[in-house]
Amino acid sequence: MADDLHRRYQDAHTAHQEHASTCTTCTDTSRCPTGQRLYETFTRLQDAYLNRQRQQRR
Repeated sequence: MADDLHRRYQDAHTAHQEHASTCTTCTDTSRCPTGQRLYETFTRLQDAYLNRQRQQRR
């Protein structure tokens, strides 16, 4: 499952980057509704992945 989580985290990062590179509304501090959704998905998965990594090191 960790590999699946990592893959989803990386895919969300790619989707966010692709959107940000073409959206004329999104900036580093402000996002359109789609950009905000993609960013929140990315950060949620990133947090889950990093928390899992920390737990495995204990």
